[in-house]
Amino acid sequence: MNKYIKPLLFAGSALGLLFVQSCTDLDEEVSDQLSQDAFGNNPEQLSALIGPLYGELGGYFDRYQQLNATTDEQIVPTRGGDWKDGDAWKRLYQHTWNPSQDDGAFNGLWTWVYNNSTAINRQLANPAITDKATIAELKTLRAFYHYIAMDHFGNVIIAETVGTESPEQKSRAEVYAWVEKELLAALPDLPETVGAVQYGRMNKYVANMILAKLYLNAQVYTGTPQWAKVIEQTDLIINSGKYQMATDFLSNFSITNQTSPEIILATPFDKSKRGGMNIQMRTLHYLNQQTYNIGTAPWNGYATLAEFYNSFEDKDVRKKMWIVGQQYKADGTPLLDDGQPLAFTPEIPAFEMPAGPVARAAGVRSQKYEIQRNNPNTDQDNDFVIFRLGDVYLMRGEARFRNGDLAGALEDFNFIRELRGVDPFTTLNEDMILAERGRELAWEYHRRQDLIRFGKYTAARRFKEQSEDFRNLFPIPTSQISLNPKLKQNPGY
Repeated sequence: MNKYIKPLLFAGSALGLLFVQSCTDLDEEVSDQLSQDAFGNNPEQLSALIGPLYGELGGYFDRYQQLNATTDEQIVPTRGGDWKDGDAWKRLYQHTWNPSQDDGAFNGLWTWVYNNSTAINRQLANPAITDKATIAELKTLRAFYHYIAMDHFGNVIIAETVGTESPEQKSRAEVYAWVEKELLAALPDLPETVGAVQYGRMNKYVANMILAKLYLNAQVYTGTPQWAKVIEQTDLIINSGKYQMATDFLSNFSITNQTSPEIILATPFDKSKRGGMNIQMRTLHYLNQQTYNIGTAPWNGYATLAEFYNSFEDKDVRKKMWIVGQQYKADGTPLLDDGQPLAFTPEIPAFEMPAGPVARAAGVRSQKYEIQRNNPNTDQDNDFVIFRLGDVYLMRGEARFRNGDLAGALEDFNFIRELRGVDPFTTLNEDMILAERGRELAWEYHRRQDLIRFGKYTAARRFKEQSEDFRNLFPIPTSQISLNPKLKQNPGY
């Protein structure tokens, strides 16, 4: 983790600033909280107030890593009794989830968004917080949360004040307009500083990125495409000169990835002080504990489909993000599972497999986020990357393509492909764009949004039949509907 962000993230962690609330009570009483009138008048106190708000951004990884199993880049098959979990993973993957049985998966994302929005609102109401840049940061962070809610649930609430009334449900187009308005209003006061004390925080370029994502998916959200606005916002990021492409692709995801010049927004983790980054536990085989000399046996769950893995050319440096083939102990001795060589195979025979070494080794695993060797902790030090420059070029390239500028689109896509060691495109179509985004951004949790934009999210794939289009939106959590009578369920559910 970046040494500059630690004081911000961990300052005031005892102040109890994570407010657990439902959408029917946005003014819940919180104990052990210092008076707002008496706290926040100097930089140290301000950091104590703001730090936990950014610390909770770490929930991004926890919420998305589960819901990414609804895409074609992540699968959590059943291996004997392992990962059966009442068929919850199967329902996510096959798009057969239902609001009652799977409420926890969706309510987790909803409450994370609105708990944090409420915490931000409380600080925005603090009379001691008068600094324009700080206020702009908080409003940008709040807009980011609302963008996430709108993207996943469609018609949601706008939480911009604290109060006791049940909030009204707004249309997706209304939330889109509000997020855009909030970001554009905050931009003039946002800092242009990147890295150092601003690492992991909102700045002008993070706001540009959220706007670019908003516009990239505008046709989905509102029915009206905004490709020119995507180009405008991505140009602002690229032409700022504040970020550069990392020379080593995987360095963006190393245990010291706070040094990457490519990261626009990351949520910092620390294996002891800010835990939660544990993707290696979710994907590695139990016996890989001996490969990396780590303190706990991994859980042998997450894998990718053979079709997704096979979309990478052998010379593509990004293919190194995957683990396939024979596994070894740290001393180089081949690992055996029940006397058979432990070798990861791209092919997964079935979604539900009988117990045994074949099932346990099925599926390619991920090492995109560097696996921290000799680590006694379950958690790692890698910061999770939310936005980075590689995505900016691909977004601009897609917008140029859709706007009729094939030459400009090829320039952006081939800039990325050259860095990744693969031949340039000589032409371009939607399938090629989607596939390239998949190779560049695998397991960075943009895939669901991309598949929906390209009309492929509900398509049939291995172990999954064509699903209904209403699945492009998650259900409004039944827990929230029971608390707020103004919420109406999404169609189809």
